[in-house]
This record gives sequence, C-alpha cells and structure tokens, in this order.
Amino acid sequence: MKRRHFLAGGAALFAAPSFVRAQSSNVLRFVPSSDLGVVDPIWTSSNLTRNHGYMVYDTLYGTDAEFNIKPQMVEGHTIEEDGLLWRLTLRPGLTFHDGEPVLARDCVASIKRWSGRDVFGQSLMAATAELTAPSDNVIQFRLHQPFPLLPNALAKLASSMCAIMPERLASASHTEQISEIIGSGPFRFNEEERVQGARVVYDRFEGYVPRDEAANRTAGGKHVNFDRVEWHIMPDHATAVNALAIGEVDWVQSPVTDLLPILTSNPDVNVEITDPTGNQGALRFNTLHPPFDNPEVRRAVLHAVSQSDFMAAVAGADPEMSNTGVGVFTKGTPMDSDAGMEALNGPRDLEESRRIIAESGYDGEPVVLLSPSNRPVIKAESEVAADLLQRLGMNVDLQPMDWSTLQGRRVMRDPVEEGGWNITFTYIAGIDTLDPASHQNTRGNGDSAPPGWPVSEELERLRTEWFEAPDFEAQKAACAAIQEQVFEDVPYIPLGQFFLPTAYRTTIEGIQPGFPVFYGVTKA
Repeated sequence: MKRRHFLAGGAALFAAPSFVRAQSSNVLRFVPSSDLGVVDPIWTSSNLTRNHGYMVYDTLYGTDAEFNIKPQMVEGHTIEEDGLLWRLTLRPGLTFHDGEPVLARDCVASIKRWSGRDVFGQSLMAATAELTAPSDNVIQFRLHQPFPLLPNALAKLASSMCAIMPERLASASHTEQISEIIGSGPFRFNEEERVQGARVVYDRFEGYVPRDEAANRTAGGKHVNFDRVEWHIMPDHATAVNALAIGEVDWVQSPVTDLLPILTSNPDVNVEITDPTGNQGALRFNTLHPPFDNPEVRRAVLHAVSQSDFMAAVAGADPEMSNTGVGVFTKGTPMDSDAGMEALNGPRDLEESRRIIAESGYDGEPVVLLSPSNRPVIKAESEVAADLLQRLGMNVDLQPMDWSTLQGRRVMRDPVEEGGWNITFTYIAGIDTLDPASHQNTRGNGDSAPPGWPVSEELERLRTEWFEAPDFEAQKAACAAIQEQVFEDVPYIPLGQFFLPTAYRTTIEGIQPGFPVFYGVTKA
C-alpha cells in the first residue's frame, strides 16, 4: 500500500536535524518510534525491544509473510511416540557474537527463560514433561500431551520473541533484566556507541551464517547489506520528517499523521502500510488495587468507552487509517467475531456508568494513569481516557513520563500511594491478537499474567479449550466465548484498530512486511 494520499495538501519543511551526516553509503539511518529503553527482549513485551531483538538474536524457527512456520536456526525436526517426543537439530556453524558456538544447552536455557514470560511459551512448557539437550546440536522436548503448535511457539512474531542467547545469560530469571546483549543474529549490538536518548548502533556480524533462501519476514536468509545500522532518536517528529524529506535519514518508522503531507508530496519518499493487521489500542487495568480490583467498576468503564473517540485521537480523521467496532481478536481475521460486542457497540450511557462507580464505594481516591510523553499514540490514548474518567466522576492523576521509565513503573505491584498505578495503555500489533496463543491480554493467570495481573479461571479454561479444539469451528467457538468472557471480567478494553504507515527513501528496497527488520534491505 504505497504512496497513499493519507492527507490532502502539503506543509512547509522544518529545520534540519543537528546530527552530522556520515558519508558512507553502507550505513542505514533509521528513526524508531521512540528511544530503546530496554535491551532485554524477554524482560519486556515492548515492540521496540522486540525489533531490537530480531537484529541481535536469532530464533529456532521463523514466520514468513504468509504466516507459514519455517526452520531458522534449526535444520529440521523429527516427531516420534505419537507426537510426544520432538527432536530439533541445529544447523551447523552457528556462532554467538562472543565467538562461542551455539549449543543445544544454550537453546534449552533460552527457551526456559522465555517461557517464564511469554503466554505461548507458558502453554508449551505446561505440555512439556522434560526439555533437555542430549547432544550439542539436538534439543529434545518430551511432552505430557501432543503439542502440534510447538514450532509456532518458538517462531512467534509477537513479543516476547524466543531469543536464543548464551546459557550463562539465559540462566537469569525472566524477572531479572539482563544488560549484556550477546546473540547469534545478523547484527551485533554496539554498546560503546549507544547514547541514551540519541543513538543506538548495530554492526554487521561477520560470523552470521544465513540460510540460502531470500529473507521473508523473520524466516529465510537474513542477509545483511550494511556494515552498520544507526537508530537516530528524534523526539521532535517534525525534525524526523524533515530529515527524511531531505535525505539525512533513510527510514522513519512511524511518522505522525499530521506531518504525512510533507512525505506523500515528496517524489523521493515512499509512504507505505506494511502490516495489514494493524494495531489494537488497549486500556489495561491494574486489578490488584482499588478501584479496579472491582470488576463492576471495570465494566462501568467498558460500557462508557467510545472507540471512535480514541481512534480519532490516535489516527486522525482519515477513515482508512482506523477501524472501530473492534473486539478482542484482530478485525477481519479468522478468530474475529461479533460475540458480546454490544458491550462496545451498544449505546454509551455515561450516567449509568457514573452511578455504578459511585455505588461501588469509590470515594474520590486518586486514579493514576501512566502516560508516555514520547509515544504519541499511547499518549493520545491516555489523554482521551483521562477525560472520560473525569466525566465518570473519578479523581484522575495523569502522570506523564518517558517510555523507558513507564516500562519500569508498570511492573510495580505497589499500591498507588506507594508508587503504583491504576491504568496503563499500549497498542498491540495485530499479529499479537490473532488468537489466544499470543494474545497476552486474554490471560487470567494472576501473577503470571502481564502487568495488571487479572485472575480468571474461566478465561484460562477457555484458552485451554482453544488449544485442544479438534477443528477450526471449535477453535472459533472457543474464541467467541473468550471474547464474551473478556467483556465480563474486563482485564483490558480494546480501543479500536489503527494503522501506522512507515516512510522511507525511494533508494531503499527490500523492506519486509510487518515490523522493521534490517536484513534483506538494500540502498541504491
């Protein structure tokens, strides 16, 4: 979907960025949506950290643009004993950035660390009786019960990726954030040249052994055509757009809607939506503390939410850039349904919601909303929600902070008066909300759930029912029931679907569909 006329008209250019332009054509300059605050792709579910992870780390399996699962680090696998024994064999010649060979025991430790955090990984390990490395190049799963989605779990596109790292690092708990970044992926993380808030640098890993075939999303041959990729952090969006327009940078991940006319009118720039599944806005409750430990209060907010208000703030007036009437699963995909959608599509009754909240015992206590000042989409979500909650009679404390700080804050379980929070916001890639395997916001497993930590035995039962469904129709029925249960328990509220265009110089070719990856990309 290239060169779309997102907005009519044009706009004046802004002052050029202040960084010095390097002369080498073998450097790719990229502007991410915000600074890279966390470098450990297991510790956080941040999409930006996931993008960083796919540069530095490799995965055992990959996913192509048609969502087919392909061997990546593995040469292949065998399945025996009626699906209860899987043996995965590593490709020869795989090496970590520190020069050590990639061994099966590194992979076993990495899978265990990842599965402590990831919802799909948790399901895989629940079906696993024993995970071992019987030799240096064989990873063995002995299962309690068949788990045919095993490669899908290890190949998942969404956060958190199953990043393979050395055993000495992967032995850390998933709750412990690691700072030493050693992978076996196509790029090395250049820690020495990282400048927090300004620049992140990656160097080509000369020891990487790509597959023979062409790159295809996170599958195929991850051939690197640059000696260096630089992420230039530009909190001022006008500066980033102007830098792209005049060729100071090569690629801007997510130019803001208001500035798109500068780029769509520039013959040297392509503007494209690379991911047709889009993103789902999400309002996430902290269910541990009042007032949202009370499901009646969460439901009262749900029945007051207007997705159109959120999407107008996030995506602007162009109807092609967003969708409302969006439920739990990605709109327009197989698990999407109308089940229970009257909770979002029915008439909004703010007075009734206000009455329910008042009768719940809420007595004007501060309601803390975390808002990232440097993430425009999430900031817009938080501001619309703050206005809504004030109209519902709540004493809103909207707390702005940078995204890095917010990521650390939202894992805190403390009460509000001790630094905790009540509501946080995000947006979830459509690839994360296709089905219950990767949709973290449908979990109800308490301490093991994402921040918010909801408990719902029924959501967990229905999720298991989906995994065990004998056919597509049974899977779809389970997802319809999950959606209805989400609207009953309200661990989160879907705020609509929107699309984020990316923009790049016409000299750039080979950009993969979906989130930014930097292998297979060339520059004329």
